[in-house]
Amino acid sequence: MSLTVKQRVGLELQRQLRHTQAELHPLRSLFWECTLRCNMSCRHCGSDCKVAPAVTDMPAEDFLRVIDSITPHVDPHRVFIIVTGGEALLRDDLEQVGLELYRRGYPWGVVTNGFLLDERRLESLMASGMHSITVSIDGFEQEHNWIRRHPQSFEKATAAIRLLARQKDLLWDVVTCVNPRNYPTLREFKDSLVSLGVPAWRLFSIFPMGRAAGNPELQFSDEQFRGLLDFIKECRTSDLRPPTSALRPQTSALRPPTSALKVSYACEGFLGDYEQQVRDYFFYCRSGVEVASIRCDGAISGCTSVRSHMDQGNIYKDDFWDVWQNCFQVMRDRRWARKDQCASCKVWRYCEGSGLHLYDDDGRLLACHYQRTLKH
Repeated sequence: MSLTVKQRVGLELQRQLRHTQAELHPLRSLFWECTLRCNMSCRHCGSDCKVAPAVTDMPAEDFLRVIDSITPHVDPHRVFIIVTGGEALLRDDLEQVGLELYRRGYPWGVVTNGFLLDERRLESLMASGMHSITVSIDGFEQEHNWIRRHPQSFEKATAAIRLLARQKDLLWDVVTCVNPRNYPTLREFKDSLVSLGVPAWRLFSIFPMGRAAGNPELQFSDEQFRGLLDFIKECRTSDLRPPTSALRPQTSALRPPTSALKVSYACEGFLGDYEQQVRDYFFYCRSGVEVASIRCDGAISGCTSVRSHMDQGNIYKDDFWDVWQNCFQVMRDRRWARKDQCASCKVWRYCEGSGLHLYDDDGRLLACHYQRTLKH
């Protein structure tokens, strides 16, 4: 790895900040997995959500009870609540919960597949104080509907994006799961998003868990992974050429970008030379340090992608704030992860074992993003 002087200085400062934040652990983001019901059956789903899951929706009053218990300990304006699922918009009381959060001073947002986001629902959500929304769309129609396994998914997601593009007082973005099927048309798909008025685009690759585990159709080669990062890096440079039509193009080459758009790679893992080239910050796993979640069954954890063996408690038997203050050491002190392939890694001090969502139930690292960036 040949880091620049600027990168090394930044990484050292980030390392110091990470250790300070782990000690102070200020709660900044709280995910609420409000349901495991879903109107899709996505091939890459990490939660393996179902139309009728065994775990019922968490009652709104149970979640709000937790919010009230933490309110004396935090500044509500500095704790962002992210409502996710399953498909969060399947809950018909989402606006009621959102309004209660708004009244308590908490900004909140929703992650959705966009299928149920029509004009009436959006107006209702915004009237309840919704601060932001993220819509998932995974390429053009054929590729998107393939991974979502629903014939109307692309049509609905695109309609939701067009609807959001007309809003002036709402933060929103689009997130895309990049895989071998949609990878060849990323250039053209970006132009399509620009044409639709998308302000920001986050991309991520699929990690092997949930339904995606062992599915070779969803997994990148190392070369494709580097190609994705190179594409994002190029997209983050200035280019003022106008976008092409939003219609599906005839060519599929991964060409240089044609217009400005805020593009970034998700917080997936340490990326070596690509650090701060493909996103605005240096990587560190904030799960259990600044980020917590309350899952549908009441489990208390870091981000919702972390496996259940790292659960730290449950709201139905534990006090959330006590758990946040006194548990989570597996996430805040990462020395346990310096083993196996990480034991002699030269970039351990910056990575500390990558994202916690990349570990299996036995504590083994399933994927190393840094190693994938290297040309062997």
